[in-house]
Amino acid sequence: MTGTSRTVRELVAAMRARLAAAQLADPLNDARLLIGEVLGFSLTDFLLNDQRPVSADEFARIEAMIARRESHEPVHRILGHREFYGLDLLLSPGTLEPRPDTEVLVDALLPHLRRLVAVKGQARILDMGIGTGAICLALLHECPGATGLGSDISRDAIQTARRNAERHGLADRFETVESNWFDQISGRFDIIVSNPPYIRSDVIRTLDRDVRDFDPMAALDGGEDGLAPYRAIAENAADFLGDDGLVGLEIGYDQKLTVTALFEHNGFRCVEAVKDFGGNDRALVFCK
Repeated sequence: MTGTSRTVRELVAAMRARLAAAQLADPLNDARLLIGEVLGFSLTDFLLNDQRPVSADEFARIEAMIARRESHEPVHRILGHREFYGLDLLLSPGTLEPRPDTEVLVDALLPHLRRLVAVKGQARILDMGIGTGAICLALLHECPGATGLGSDISRDAIQTARRNAERHGLADRFETVESNWFDQISGRFDIIVSNPPYIRSDVIRTLDRDVRDFDPMAALDGGEDGLAPYRAIAENAADFLGDDGLVGLEIGYDQKLTVTALFEHNGFRCVEAVKDFGGNDRALVFCK
């Protein structure tokens, strides 16, 4: 099959068939996303311009991306970027893909952040395990009176978060530091937020190939019981919170009770619990 011998419609059908044979869950959507990236096509373009011929160069680039997807590399890792809360964020090997369910944590924190800015004139955010910068940058984008510090043990993640801040005009309100939880953190913050590793070590091997083989292990493994990062935050966060400060966390679907108990043991009170789009417990907000 050569690029110039096929139209977009024919190419979509052929690539969909290849991805279906690889037993991927949504072969049509995957094919359209990858083909659309190369052609600059929106979903509407696939309907209106499906007879457009595909050049040999375009075909070669698409074929290489399809081959990667056949090996179960996630679509957005192949694309190198993913949208989160209206921001198109770059990905890298040291970052998790920002998932739509994490947006509920941003939704939960935004009213609190805006209230703090209204009362104090400004607010400072600490995002631990910054990754792509998704949570902190979304909050900064939605609330101009806020500033943020992102920490991570991965230099690659820190560099990616900085690039994303620059990409969206937020670099003047965003700083980064390489730190293992609070080790290199100083000062006080109005909101401490984290989407930490929370998968039990023994569960990692059972995850889908898309996650197990391509996401950074340091961003997945939460220790023997999946709670190690929450302990680190619960035991130390009070020393870094300002007056009326809050802690916002993403959690695993079965961790609401255990994480709440950890924080209550350390003098916190849960003020909000939020479910994700699938109805699972996903985010908790605590105050002192």
